[in-house]
Amino acid sequence: MSAWRRTAFACACVLVTSTAGAADLALNVKLDPRTRHLAVTAELASPGNFAFALHSSLSLQSATADGRRVPAAMTPARDGQRTWRIATPKGVKLRIEYSGTLPALETRDHRGVLQGLSPMASAQGAFLPAGSGWYPELSMPFSYLVRLTLPADQRGLVPGRLVSESSSKESYSAQFAFDAPAEGIDLMAGPYVVREKRIERRGAEPLRLRTYFYPDLAPLAEDYLEDSARYIATYSDAIGPYPYDMFSVVASPLPTGFGMPTLTYLGAEVLKLPFIRATSLGHEVLHNWWGNGVRVDYSRGNWSEGLTTFMADYFYKERDSAAAAREMRLGWLRDFAAVPEGRHVPLSAFQSRTHGAEAAVGYGKAAMVFLMLRDVLGTEAFDRGIRAFYAAHRFKDASWDDLRTAFEQSSGRNLRTFFEQWVRRAGGPAIYVTEARVRAEDSLSVTLTQRAPAYVLDVPLELIGAEKSEMRRVPVDRERQEVRMEVRHAPQRVRVDPDLRLWRKLAASELSPILRQWIIAAAPRLAIVSADGAVEKAARDVALAFFESEPQLTTPARMREAAGPVLLVGLHAEVDAALAAIGAPPRPPSLEGRGTAQVWAAAAGDNTPPLLVISARDADALRAVGRALPHLGSQSYLVFDAARVIDRGLWPAAGPVVPVD
Repeated sequence: MSAWRRTAFACACVLVTSTAGAADLALNVKLDPRTRHLAVTAELASPGNFAFALHSSLSLQSATADGRRVPAAMTPARDGQRTWRIATPKGVKLRIEYSGTLPALETRDHRGVLQGLSPMASAQGAFLPAGSGWYPELSMPFSYLVRLTLPADQRGLVPGRLVSESSSKESYSAQFAFDAPAEGIDLMAGPYVVREKRIERRGAEPLRLRTYFYPDLAPLAEDYLEDSARYIATYSDAIGPYPYDMFSVVASPLPTGFGMPTLTYLGAEVLKLPFIRATSLGHEVLHNWWGNGVRVDYSRGNWSEGLTTFMADYFYKERDSAAAAREMRLGWLRDFAAVPEGRHVPLSAFQSRTHGAEAAVGYGKAAMVFLMLRDVLGTEAFDRGIRAFYAAHRFKDASWDDLRTAFEQSSGRNLRTFFEQWVRRAGGPAIYVTEARVRAEDSLSVTLTQRAPAYVLDVPLELIGAEKSEMRRVPVDRERQEVRMEVRHAPQRVRVDPDLRLWRKLAASELSPILRQWIIAAAPRLAIVSADGAVEKAARDVALAFFESEPQLTTPARMREAAGPVLLVGLHAEVDAALAAIGAPPRPPSLEGRGTAQVWAAAAGDNTPPLLVISARDADALRAVGRALPHLGSQSYLVFDAARVIDRGLWPAAGPVVPVD
């Protein structure tokens, strides 16, 4: 996702013919968000038999080829869209006019992909996502020119370079050009206050930074502009020049956020959170290089989310402290451990985050792969590879294979095995020390095991002595392998990868139970321990929003009949009674009597399955937690005051340490 700005409107400009003529698609868009009425004229060079989809709320008024009307055939609506077909000679100027009343804006939590949304409008704002059928899409990446006309109190934009804008008492208009090949057009509008800042650039036009904020957010604009400029400077130095002429942060009435070339579209409430500028903003700025500046060859896996996570989110943690960076790595590995064995997919098959299992791979595993690659190559060679990859593939599709080529050239190393096992193989190794012996006064023998087929690994080992510890790395490429090393002082204990720099399946003793284990469970169960109708309905609603698979109802008495995880929901006294009846651990003392609702996870016991508990004061308190829970999967426990999280955390977990004989 992307960035942010400050104000002042340029006078109206007349588009030069060469600019319009250079675009593959030109759109003249008139939108009134209050009435939700949309009218569009689209112009393009006809590809011949042109088939395109429009949202079912839109109707075709006319189609002309070089000024002559041509017939258009329509198919029945399917998945909310109708397909239109126009047959003309190839290359003629095709002009298509259509209009209609868009669906009303839905402000629910859109956990699905952007392409699954309909075009939406209201006085609060309008969002017309690419893929929603608001314009005729071309089959290949294309350049475009959009002229947008809105009521006078509205402001709007599409990704691209601002060519001109003007305002009057009656209306506002702006023209945007996107000269590089684009994969789609997203349109946003709202009653925004626009702020702008310009940044001088060597050898290029000044960079235009903007914020499109609701009036109550306007005081935050200057800080967003300054931070956006800082992030762009940082990544321009690390990767290469910023690929566009503009970057905007746009407030969204939706609770979720999206990133597009030249902008990011973030929920208005999210923008108010103090940590967003220090974390999410940089992530969205970086996507202008990864995913937009260099496009993803999705047929061979989406690398951009992992690289962006590594160079943004993880970089900020590394900058804060070694402990903060380790905590993020632990989070990635916890998420991986929560994915059921049958749901692992290779990075080469990851395309987008639609479920928690995909997120654990496409974000966590991919980011860890880049970390491990940097550990293997060294920082200088890794950084050279990043710059070379960007320079070679700017505004082109790129794959994991292209990344491998760039890093092989920057390091002079053959990385085939590394990329084959981490990108094309699903899952990850489980590596254990099974034996450690002192063979002689200065020789230590360590036996490591992993499942077949073996990974080729450089395994970090901690040698723990009476007074000090030291780290060693040992090469391993077999299912069972003894490695010997010289030591000055015989260690007392050995531990595998305590700093968590290896993508691997954590041992049970390294894991705390976390909510994500329940969110992504293949066959979750729900036990509602309340006879109150309002509580029962609230519990069902929370469970349906929480789980990615529909849960089966059960009772506390029947929870032991299957091994799958259980969500137990009820009021405080009812929950305590149910836990006591089944012999489960009681409410944790650290949560007792706090907030309006408490949530905690417990691993399977001798007589109980893996258990997640939601305990609330009343039905209203239970309903209040529903929206937040799906986004807090990395936590072991939560305390809510209404919808606000007032405490969260992870239960402690110690890793395995093997004594030296």
